[in-house]
Amino acid sequence: MPPQRFREQFGQIQRSLPDVPLAMGPDDAGEFLYEKGVVLAREGEEAQVVEDTVRGHFRTFAAGVPDRVRRLGPAGSRSGVVRIQVSDPGEGDAAGDPAVAGALRALAAVEGRAGRRVVSRNHVVHIAVNACPGDEPVPVARDARPNPAVSETDGEPGEDAARVLVVDTGLMHDYRSYPPLARTQGDAQVAECDDDGILRQYCGHGTFIAGLVAAVAPHTGITVSGALNDAGAVLEHEFGEKLFDAVDAGGWPDVLSLSAGTTNGRTDGLLGVDAFMRELRRQRTLLVAAAGNNGSATPFWPAAYADLPGYEDAVLSVGALRADGASGACFSNHGGWVKAYAPGERLTSALTGFRTPVPYVYQHSTYDTCRYGFSYACTCHHPRHTGLLSEDGGSAKPDQVMFEGLAQWSGTSFAAPVAVGMIASHMAAHGERDPRAARRQLLDSADAFVEVRGAHKPALLPPTWRPVRVPAPTARP
Repeated sequence: MPPQRFREQFGQIQRSLPDVPLAMGPDDAGEFLYEKGVVLAREGEEAQVVEDTVRGHFRTFAAGVPDRVRRLGPAGSRSGVVRIQVSDPGEGDAAGDPAVAGALRALAAVEGRAGRRVVSRNHVVHIAVNACPGDEPVPVARDARPNPAVSETDGEPGEDAARVLVVDTGLMHDYRSYPPLARTQGDAQVAECDDDGILRQYCGHGTFIAGLVAAVAPHTGITVSGALNDAGAVLEHEFGEKLFDAVDAGGWPDVLSLSAGTTNGRTDGLLGVDAFMRELRRQRTLLVAAAGNNGSATPFWPAAYADLPGYEDAVLSVGALRADGASGACFSNHGGWVKAYAPGERLTSALTGFRTPVPYVYQHSTYDTCRYGFSYACTCHHPRHTGLLSEDGGSAKPDQVMFEGLAQWSGTSFAAPVAVGMIASHMAAHGERDPRAARRQLLDSADAFVEVRGAHKPALLPPTWRPVRVPAPTARP
């Protein structure tokens, strides 16, 4: 992602975590966000090694203040990590954190001898990790239909129905007024609107995702966890704990749908979710994770666990198809670690319930061309350049639009639940009780493929999904 556009997103996520000073990384490059002045380490002996090594490094190289190195908060969380302060988080600006970078360098030799990660930044995990205006929902006409349309199925969900857990923002208060979600349960969205009655950013994201699962697989039992209710943002050390809490509430599901993550500049996962991922591997649950919207081949976690030894059956990473299904969407991450693609551009689902129209404010963006260099009129050009991710918005007056139930939205956030629905539907149709076996069967029997950056990957296309025509390329000045 171009650093200048990543910086535009910085203010948005900082507002989601107002008490946490953030920095951009690595150093001042626009690739991910992390907590300033803090590193993560595994509890116990490794945490002590990190503290001692960083103190010694700062004392020897005058790279920091050794006395500031201390452990933060109590130990004993299920995430298995502790936060260690290495500098004053209030010092400096958001353009990287030299003290954190120095702490990571100080542990390089230790990690080399151990052959594994010992220390990490405390990354921000988020549901919208790029600065694309298409991340904002678009109102649809009153007579619009969901896309994918709701599949016809006989009977009610029974004891044998697949159980899906969506970890995202919570459900809107009147979500059950949308018939496909009548049997969905879970956490309520916290603080749906601001003091002016305007829908808060990313409210409805979890409801939209649940609506997609329910459309593709109406027989499925869906539970929504509101673990990401703070505008979709959470620090890495909390993320692992929240995932454990989500599965503890109702037991390990058949399929866990996750549309959040982060890059970290590495190829060995996230330290803060390592304990959860190791436990996932021992369960029968299948994690279906969005591949991220950075238009990059850089591994995006947790989705990229699909490419790590031992996780091949436990994790399915899903990228987004273009609106017409002919190729990958311009914003979708790609690479060998993305195992399948599903519709993810201009999908239509429930943003809110149908009882109370809700206003939403758009701030005009200044983007004139697709930031990925694509010439087709993609999400970034539809219906025009609008989005809250432009921090100052120039002199243009914000638009206020009304949502009355359905909305159109784009992102790998929504490709993942489409794949979840197809796996759940396959389980129901074939009497398959093992979600990981269903994943293998579905991919092995795929009759549609898509070429993405030269690689041929399975395309998971629900029968009720309607391709949307992609306009001809627009002339560039």
